Amino acid sequence: MGERLYAPSPKEVLITYSRCDQMIAQIKERRCEMKKVIFMAGLMVFGLALFAGCASVQTWPDYERSAENKMVVIQERIGDGLKTGALTPDQSQMFLTTLKGIRTDYMGLRDKRVYRDEWDKLLGRLDALGDEINRALGRPARIEEPRNGDRIVALQRRIDDGRINGRLSMPEARDYQARLDSIRSDYLRMTEGGRSTTYEERADISRRLDSLEADLNRYR
Repeated sequence: MGERLYAPSPKEVLITYSRCDQMIAQIKERRCEMKKVIFMAGLMVFGLALFAGCASVQTWPDYERSAENKMVVIQERIGDGLKTGALTPDQSQMFLTTLKGIRTDYMGLRDKRVYRDEWDKLLGRLDALGDEINRALGRPARIEEPRNGDRIVALQRRIDDGRINGRLSMPEARDYQARLDSIRSDYLRMTEGGRSTTYEERADISRRLDSLEADLNRYR
């Protein structure tokens, strides 16, 4: 005679199914917890990487160009304010002295490996100086043609946009950036200390900006 097979009672079957359901629910709950842990760990890694990028010691070329742009515009505002009488000689001298101090600190940071907050502080000082000049001017003088400083800032934005959206290849972006950096450097030198540029100097800067702008227009 063969062995008699054990047949569980209906109650035992229900208990077994209930236990299986509990185990499955526990497994799902653990999986959900693991996903949360993995997600939180990913956020922590991303946050640490972002913090490390901000806190790391390195060069910041984009911040350098932003500072140069702001200094160009500020110098033009001081010069225009003095010429139109919107700023007194004492006010102009005060603003130029402040700008000179910021420029000295800028030269100390340029091409140096520093923390990003050093550049943030310098840009904040330039913004504060620009706001103070704007308040002293009251209302900017009406100028029909865009000033060279404003054109430099606008062309910088176009180069940055072209690099980001892919309209400019990397070699093209580097070439245009080098040309604009050269123009900006020459213009800063011409207007340093609030010096008024000559007609020939303004014409040369304007001609070089026209050439660069014409080349960039091909990529619209």
